[in-house]
Amino acid sequence: MNLIDFELRGEHIPLDALLKATGLAGSGGEAKTLVQSGKVQVDGQPELRRTAKLRAGQVVAVTGTRVRLCTPAAPTEGAG
Repeated sequence: MNLIDFELRGEHIPLDALLKATGLAGSGGEAKTLVQSGKVQVDGQPELRRTAKLRAGQVVAVTGTRVRLCTPAAPTEGAG
């Protein structure tokens, strides 16, 4: 199973937007179909809401891939 670490840019991301951003869905329509078909799990539970708000710490699983949502790494002080 593939594992993708996805850094959130805000507080949350809608499920369909995450599927598109990670390349697991090629379009919004494809993302909607994946979700409605019951092929997407969030934290081990089926998720049928395509606009479900996902936050850091959650894990999305679909078609042999797991996406772990995380907060952006804080810049290291003095780096640069």
